[in-house]
Amino acid sequence: MTRLNPQEIKTNLLSGLTVALAMVPEAIAFALVAHVSPLTGLYAAFIVALITSAFGGRPGMISGATGSLAVVMVALVVTHGAEYLFATVVLMGVLQILFAVAKLGKLIRMVPHPVMLGFVNGLAIVIFMAQFGHFKTMGADGSQRWMTGTPLYTMLGLIALTMAIIYLLPRFTKAIPATLAGILVVAVLVPALGIATKTVGDLGSIAGGLPSFHLPQVPLNWETLRIVFPYALILAAIGLIETLLTLNLIDEMTDTRGKPNRESMAQGAANVITGFFGGMGGCAMIGQSMINVNNGALKRLSGIATALFLLSFILFASSWIERIPLAALIGVMFVVAEKTFEWGSLQALRKIPRNDAFIVVAVTVITVFTDLAIAVVVGVIVAALVFAWQHAKRMDVKTAIDAQGWKIYELEGTLFFASAAAFQNLFTPKDDPQDVVIEFRNARVKDHSAIVAIDSLAERYRQAGKRLHLRHLSPDCLELLEKAGDMVEVNVLEDPHYHIADNRLG
Repeated sequence: MTRLNPQEIKTNLLSGLTVALAMVPEAIAFALVAHVSPLTGLYAAFIVALITSAFGGRPGMISGATGSLAVVMVALVVTHGAEYLFATVVLMGVLQILFAVAKLGKLIRMVPHPVMLGFVNGLAIVIFMAQFGHFKTMGADGSQRWMTGTPLYTMLGLIALTMAIIYLLPRFTKAIPATLAGILVVAVLVPALGIATKTVGDLGSIAGGLPSFHLPQVPLNWETLRIVFPYALILAAIGLIETLLTLNLIDEMTDTRGKPNRESMAQGAANVITGFFGGMGGCAMIGQSMINVNNGALKRLSGIATALFLLSFILFASSWIERIPLAALIGVMFVVAEKTFEWGSLQALRKIPRNDAFIVVAVTVITVFTDLAIAVVVGVIVAALVFAWQHAKRMDVKTAIDAQGWKIYELEGTLFFASAAAFQNLFTPKDDPQDVVIEFRNARVKDHSAIVAIDSLAERYRQAGKRLHLRHLSPDCLELLEKAGDMVEVNVLEDPHYHIADNRLG
């Protein structure tokens, strides 16, 4: 392990403290969304952050309880109770470990850049909008109402002050993270001037002890598995997608390379453990990760410090943390949202292909109005379909008659499922001469659908009583041909070196 110098230790410790402070209201809020106690969210934040930071594949990335998981948990908790949630989180972790064992983390590298842009912009908007809930107060009748008058202006003023400090302080000094300075200044200013405003304590108490081992109190039978498995599968997928996309984002920002499978394994282990210690599970938190990365904290120490600070808040400093004005933490998250959003993508939308622009906008909108997993899956599917369509249109042919009177079809493009129909339409067996040559030198045969298309075309020529000659097909493609197998030109001079992917290859 690389030894840290004093400056790196200072940077990572102070950033860890900043991130921990920003995580407290988030963990409480997400726990309330999931209809569990605030400590359930805080314990998850502590355990998941500690394990993933110590053993994960992306130093500097922060994990904890997240809103994307909380919204899925609500129905389970309301219907069956918190004990079933803990069992679900354990199974969720097991599924994520199996994902890592299968080394499927590398699949995240296949997510197209437009999907990544939509993911980042969508989450930035979600982070921004999530803060609006703090602008509500409880009415006398128990209903939630929007702030008005002095309380609203006070909150907005403190938010603006926090943001101003975060933006302006780095121009004068970088001795202390600007986000931490903003929180501390507002936290000191509010009680000193006797300003009345909402604090962390208004969300719920964070006082508690060490998390204790707790077996989920659920029947160990097939009925329980039937209940928890669908939720565990969805939570595992959402957690991995959000984590691995955040890992990709940090890789791009820092010009480094994380380890997706190692991160998946660490997250799975963290969720198994947090499920046995009364936590609600978690995954990567893009907002807190951005705070950490922007502070220059890219070592494991920052995440470990975040976890230990969270635990110390619960054990020793709850009364102090509960006095921190929510406005300070809202200001921090507003800045995070602004810095996370890819503003350059707005101008790029007018310059990039329309298909890519559509994917960026679609993933952003779906992320905001549904959830991240659906948005990314839809984005990848749309990108794949666009790719297939574009390549399908590139199937072209040049024809000529050689000295022997044979008709030569010289193919250009990629023959696969999307272009198979177009390939068939290029040929006219009834009108062609007795001998026809299909030249594959500049074409690529990619899948089983392509093989079927070639065989089908061969049958058409056979029925027309014509002789079809196939040239320059790859050896593995020749082996898969059935009806056209005996039509291959015997004096082939060369074969391409590409290989076909087919389900008949063992």
